[in-house]
Amino acid sequence: MNIGAASAKSGLPPKTIRYYEDIDLLVPDRSENGYRRYNMDDIHCLRFIGHARQLGFSIEECKTLLSLYRDTNRSSGEVKEMALRKIQAIEKKISQLQSMRDMLGKLAENCHGDERPDCPILEGIAELPYSE
Repeated sequence: MNIGAASAKSGLPPKTIRYYEDIDLLVPDRSENGYRRYNMDDIHCLRFIGHARQLGFSIEECKTLLSLYRDTNRSSGEVKEMALRKIQAIEKKISQLQSMRDMLGKLAENCHGDERPDCPILEGIAELPYSE
């Protein structure tokens, strides 16, 4: 099947499929005229990558997951460890987002939201210590 059909079956845009090919996540067959030809294994691989990306795995992590998925002699412990590390990263991000929401909420509470030029939100943002 061509890239349009692969896109429809996998749910990924053609541009994303080409990108995955460029970074060697996927290597479809080529016809004599050089066009990509995708088979159902390719579609399965694309869906797998798409689902992994939805779960927050990076491209490099997807490469590792695909390698583990294809390795029938793998240890499930290695896969579980990756999942647990991802959960920790997600929990950290949730905590950071909650802190951001709380801080912005406090700043908004102190703003009158009227015609006056003084703005506690802008002042508060200017005074926040920088951290990553």
